[in-house]
Amino acid sequence: MRAILHVDMDAFYASVEQRDNPSLRGKPVIVGGHAQRGVVVAASYEVRPFGVKSAMPMARAVKQAPHAIVVKPRFSAYAEASEQVFAIFERYTPLIEPLSLDEAFLDVTASVGLFGAAADIAKRIRKEIAHELNLPASAGIATAKFVAKIASDLAKPNGQREVRPEETVAFLAGLPVSRLWGVGPKTEEAMKRAGLVTIGDVAARDAGWLEERFGASSGKHLWELSHGIDARDVVPDRAAKSVGAEDTFEEDLTGLEVLKPHVHAQALRVARRLRRASLKGRVVQLKLKFADFTLITRRTTLREATDDGQVIYRAALELLERAHEGKAMRLTGVSVQLDEDEAQLGLFPAAAPKSSKLNEAMDRIAARFGSKAITMADIAGAEAPDDDDPRSERPLERPKR
Repeated sequence: MRAILHVDMDAFYASVEQRDNPSLRGKPVIVGGHAQRGVVVAASYEVRPFGVKSAMPMARAVKQAPHAIVVKPRFSAYAEASEQVFAIFERYTPLIEPLSLDEAFLDVTASVGLFGAAADIAKRIRKEIAHELNLPASAGIATAKFVAKIASDLAKPNGQREVRPEETVAFLAGLPVSRLWGVGPKTEEAMKRAGLVTIGDVAARDAGWLEERFGASSGKHLWELSHGIDARDVVPDRAAKSVGAEDTFEEDLTGLEVLKPHVHAQALRVARRLRRASLKGRVVQLKLKFADFTLITRRTTLREATDDGQVIYRAALELLERAHEGKAMRLTGVSVQLDEDEAQLGLFPAAAPKSSKLNEAMDRIAARFGSKAITMADIAGAEAPDDDDPRSERPLERPKR
């Protein structure tokens, strides 16, 4: 019998802010950017009764909760806390599947013999996070990932819930069909028209009936989930396809010279992440969002795979020069697609480029004093997130240890 945990930090970014600034504790806190253009990055539980939630436009959030305290995000602090949380996870199992900086699935099946029942392991993890990091966390315990995820959601804030195998169908029965993975607004509406309002309604139907109405694959998927059947394994450290960084500007920017420092900084951040994970890539992609919200991407392929920020920047700059057309820009992003196949080794290994020693030195300085301790002259003082900004489009949030 599998033992799966889903551990989720409660209002993670807001909780970190309240921990680090005692004057914010117990107060309605919104972590977000520009009051008119930004979005809510996190909302403390004290502000949620006013309808404020993550990803909501800041303008709407401030209108709904004018008394709330708005705090500018500190992504490096959240990344550091995340590393500490995952280090605690690793005390109990190597089978950890990160979903983001603040939540993960843990397969503790093989750990039960060492640490006790799965619910006890979840309790120990939450206690250690609270004691060592002074942060709240919730957990769900089940034999399937899908059920564990729902259980942790219902246990919030700062609680845990175990769903035993024999309780699974009853536990799911009263929940809305929107809780089923893969059920979006359109599918939910179609299910309601078919008389399926709760997960219990789905479980009561024959699998063939569901397949006839929603297709063989979807019908089977819905029937299995409604019975708590989810055979997917916890997959640690999924292979990344690309590493990237992007920024939404507080105000629209116009002109190549104004945009260059931002693209340069993004290229350097991507390069540091590549080197940190011992990865390289050949395909450089530039992402641009104009003031009218039009989004375009442009890419180019290098002759050799690289992890050098200057090489990535020069490639991204060429793409920018061809694509920007003098229009006002809302967002820029740089990413590098990773090589899927390792290049064939030559008989005589090529000498490391001269830039590698410089990069190593800069990486050591950044690791000790922060990513902004040393940088290029053209981006010095620029408002840019640190390397661990989770807004960046990078699947490699947690490199293998």
